[in-house]
Amino acid sequence: SRYYGGIVTADAVGCCFLCAYCWNYNRNLNYKDCKGFYLSPSEVARKLVEIAKKRACSRFRISGCEPILGEKSTRHLVEVIRKVRSSIKPCEFIIETNGLMLGYEEKLAEHLREVKDVILVRISIKGYDERSFELISGAKREYFRYPFLALKKLLSLGIAAWPAVMYETFGASGIEKVNRILKEMGIRPEELEVEYLELYPFVKRNLKRRGVELVGDTFREIF
Repeated sequence: SRYYGGIVTADAVGCCFLCAYCWNYNRNLNYKDCKGFYLSPSEVARKLVEIAKKRACSRFRISGCEPILGEKSTRHLVEVIRKVRSSIKPCEFIIETNGLMLGYEEKLAEHLREVKDVILVRISIKGYDERSFELISGAKREYFRYPFLALKKLLSLGIAAWPAVMYETFGASGIEKVNRILKEMGIRPEELEVEYLELYPFVKRNLKRRGVELVGDTFREIF
C-alpha cells in the first residue's frame, strides 16, 4: 500500500464503529456475508513477512477493520507483531485504531507494552463533541471520550501514539475543540495529525443520510 511511504498491509473486516466515510463501509456493515476466513497469528505474520521480503519493505499494518475489539483480538494482534518482529529487523508496525476499547478497557493497553519497541499507535478521533462523534461513527455519543482516554493511557505506558482527525468532518473550529481537549489532558496539540477525506459517492450518501452534507470544504448538519 502507498500509505506511510509504503507499507505491507493485511486487509481484514469487522469494527465496533460504522463510520460514514470508511472505505470498508459495506463489508463492515455486511460482515456476516463476507467470504473470508480466520487466520492464526503465525499465518498472518508469514504472509506479511513474505510480502515484506519481496517488496523490500519493513513497515506493517492491519487495515479495514478495528484490530482491538477485546482480549482475544488484542492478544492475536500482539502475537502477529511479535512474529513479524522476529523475522524482519528492524521493523515498524503501525496500529490503526479507533481507540474505543483501549480507552474503555485500559488493561488491553498493557498487552501492547510487550511490543512497544516496534509499534506506533494511530488513534482516529471521530468527533469534536458527543454530537459530531455520534453522526460520524454511528456509535452512541457517551463513548466520545474513550479514544482520548486510550491516547492518554498509551502515552503513560511509554507507547508511541498520536491522534488523527478528518479535516472535512471537523473544520477549523472542530480541530480547535479537539486541541483544547488534548491540552486539558496534557497532550501537545501539535501532535494531532490532520488527514483529508477521499470523497467517494457512497460517503456523500452516507453522510447525507445521517444529516450531514459538504458545504465548502467541510461538512455541516442539514437539519
